[in-house]
Amino acid sequence: MATFGLLPGVGAALLTTVPSPAAEDVVALRQADMKAMAAAAKTISGMFKDPASYKAAEFRWAADTIRDRSGVVLSEHFASEVASPQSKAMPNILEERERFDRMANDLRDYAVALDVAAQNNPGPMPAGMRMTPGEAMGGGPLGTHVRSQQELSAMPAEHAFHLMLETCTTCHARFRAQ
Repeated sequence: MATFGLLPGVGAALLTTVPSPAAEDVVALRQADMKAMAAAAKTISGMFKDPASYKAAEFRWAADTIRDRSGVVLSEHFASEVASPQSKAMPNILEERERFDRMANDLRDYAVALDVAAQNNPGPMPAGMRMTPGEAMGGGPLGTHVRSQQELSAMPAEHAFHLMLETCTTCHARFRAQ
């Protein structure tokens, strides 16, 4: 009987110190999503660096890749058990849930704006998708989000892209161990 009384206590101790397979699966999933978003951002960046390489379908695919992995999807990846030996996510995500969720939604909103820009510009990349020299980018190290869809749709796609990158940088600086 004493042996059976000890087993549940040992089992509970093991469960609290060993990451669960489900936690490892979530970490692997969110890391895969982050890598997919980074690759998509590189695709978009390349087209802004060389507008002659712009292909609306590829641009839209890249924007949709980011859209589909941000917002609620991204937030749910960090809903619980953020800390893990396989992850660089910091536990303050849970403490600052509202801020994290806002950044995840901002990321989605910028990706949606990029998708719309690709839909509206099926041919060569027009000058209207590009920022003009000297155009104020807004943003900054504290993270920026555009307050309205109207404001977002009025800016060049390249500006929305830069705001999206700033959101990624801000989120990583705040919620990712270096």
